[in-house]
Formats: sequence, structure tokens, C-alpha cells
Amino acid sequence: MKVNKETFQEISTPMYVLEEDRLRRNLSLISDVAHEAGVEIILAFKAYALWKTFPVFREYIHSTTASSLFEARLAAEEFGEPPHTYSPAYTDGEIEEIARLSSHLTFNSLSQYERHHEKALSANSSLSIGLRINPEYSEVETLLYNPCSPGTRFGISADKMPAQLPSDIEGFHVHCHCESGSDVFERSLAEIEKRFSPWFSQLKWINFGGGHLMTRADYDVPRLINLLKGFRSRYPWLKVILEPGSAFGWQTGPLISQVVDVVEDKGIRTAILNVSFTCHMPDCLEMPYMPAVRGARAVEEETAGLEHVYRLGGNSCLSGDFMSSWQFDHELRVGENVIFEDMNHYTTVKTTMFNGVGHPALAYLRTDGNLRILRQFTYEDYRDRMD
Repeated sequence: MKVNKETFQEISTPMYVLEEDRLRRNLSLISDVAHEAGVEIILAFKAYALWKTFPVFREYIHSTTASSLFEARLAAEEFGEPPHTYSPAYTDGEIEEIARLSSHLTFNSLSQYERHHEKALSANSSLSIGLRINPEYSEVETLLYNPCSPGTRFGISADKMPAQLPSDIEGFHVHCHCESGSDVFERSLAEIEKRFSPWFSQLKWINFGGGHLMTRADYDVPRLINLLKGFRSRYPWLKVILEPGSAFGWQTGPLISQVVDVVEDKGIRTAILNVSFTCHMPDCLEMPYMPAVRGARAVEEETAGLEHVYRLGGNSCLSGDFMSSWQFDHELRVGENVIFEDMNHYTTVKTTMFNGVGHPALAYLRTDGNLRILRQFTYEDYRDRMD
């Protein structure tokens, strides 16, 4: 089916649309950064896991990162390569299978390492073992997303690290960014080196985690490349890994929704949609993050005298399943499309069927303009979650 990429008027049901040309643009940039800097950049499933598009990814990258048994299986079975795996805590019943599926396995704490490393290496003798470190520095302002806030459950601080690492520890993993720029990475890198460089001589690799939003239009890519080259020149024996998630899915396509009703109370008009913030765009309520809406501008709800101002309301029974407010250039009509921009990272991986609200379909918009439906969800998808 050919579609109009501006209006998507051919689409009349909720749908996430992934645009191939935008995806390839991101993949090409990421691949170029990896080549120029001499590092490995891998895909973090926690932000993007549309496995039917993995054949495209395989043209540009060679590995992925997993945080659970199911993600490790997805990497091995659908991407076709063992993942770099990290979890806050591995369980006795899953550690051996996770180890068999993985190429790298990072432990969150020394106690997790002591409990599981022998079983992991028995299951996979070629496994490369690492520890997550806590640099005690992050510029992430939203506490919900700050992995280094006081009392964090993530990683080992320098004061708790033994002077001599166990002989089977080969790497460090550190994550302290969230959609950050290369200037933030420069400051973070200085803190990481200040606290943990005494151990670098004992390692083979270091993973600088995710949150490096190198595909954002204003990101200083040359600065990132120079920082990575500089680090490698100081520690040439260390393999450097980055595992962004958002950078791969950034600005690769919208979520298409439709207006199903318009209601008003106390002068506030709400356009009720056939999608849900709590089910389909949870970061909009959790962070909160204000998405861009095509053909509209965000305004203060109490702004007086403006025409065509609406809250956008979800179709669940949660009272707070709405966001405010947008001004359109016309009266919204039942049945017309409302298009949320940039909805392919941290959305499809977080969707829920709370309240029995169905998922939007998943679609792939090819460069020739043809739309391919990757998945449509049914009652059985909801029912089977209750089994």
C-alpha cells in the first residue's frame, strides 16, 4: 500500500510507522562513527527491538545488548549473534541459559559475580565477564532515569572495588547518560577515568553504555569521535563499546492515531484518541516527555483567547491518561489523524495492554513508499498475557 508520508490519510487505525530511509540514515551515521573512532557500537534492545527489521541492522552493525533471558534469546535467535548481556540481577534458574546465549556477561555487583560466575563460565567457557561500575556522576536531571543518583542499585563504586580484580574479569560496563550530547560524555569520561583508571590495566574492554544520542541533529559527532580516539590512544589495549538505543530509533517515524470523540468540561476540550499515553507512550507520563504533534504546537493549557486548543486524551480508564495541550490550525474532527512524531524508541518496547487497550499495529514504510504491515495485534495477544 502506498501512503502519503505527510498525512498518512490512507491509515485509519492506530499504527507505529517505521520509515526505512530514516532508519538507514541513522544506521549509516552510527556505522561511520564506529569506523572512524575504532570502536564497536551495538543496539540496546531496551529502546528498540523490532526484530523483523534486524536484516537491515545486520548491514551496519554486528551485535546487540540484552538485559534479560528473553532479550538474549531474541539476539541469538533473530539477530543471529550472541549479545552483550547485563542485568541488575541474574536468577539461579536463568543464569546458565543466559550465559550460553551471550558473548559478554556483566554482573551488577560483586555478590552477583561471586554467586554466578562459575556457573556462567561452566555453561560457556568463551564468555567474557565484566562488572558494572558506578562513576557516581551523571548529568541526567530526571531522577527516574538517573542511574547514578544516591542510593542507586546500579553498579559498584570505586571505593568498593578490590585493588586486584578476579582473574576472569575482563571488562567494565558503565551507563550514566540519557539522550545526552558529546559534551556530557566528555565530562563523564573525565570522572570515569579519575575513579577507575587504576583498574584499566587489568581489563580487555570497556562499555560506555547508552544515552549517546549521536543521531540527533545538533549532536557534535566529531567531538564524540575525537573523545573516543583520545581514550583509545591512552588505553590502546582496551576495546571500546557503546550501546545506544534511542540513537538507532531516533526520528525514524511516527505513531498514527485517530480522533474518536471531542469532549469539554470547565472550558477544557479534550480530543479522545484511539491510542493511550499510559499504554503506548508511557514516557510521556513517567518523565514527563512532551511529544511533538504534526500540524500542532504545544501551548499552556490556561492560555486564554486561543482557538483550536485541545488536550489529547487516551482511551484507557486511567484518569490521568492525557497530555496538555496543543493548538491546531482547525477544529479537530472525529476520524481524522493525529500524528505523534518520533515514536519508535522506548515506545514499542514499553507498550502494555492495560485495560484491554490493544496495541497499534507495527508497520515498515519502505523507501519506495510502500507500507508493509509487520504485525497486527488481536484479542489473543491480550488473552495470552493472562495465561
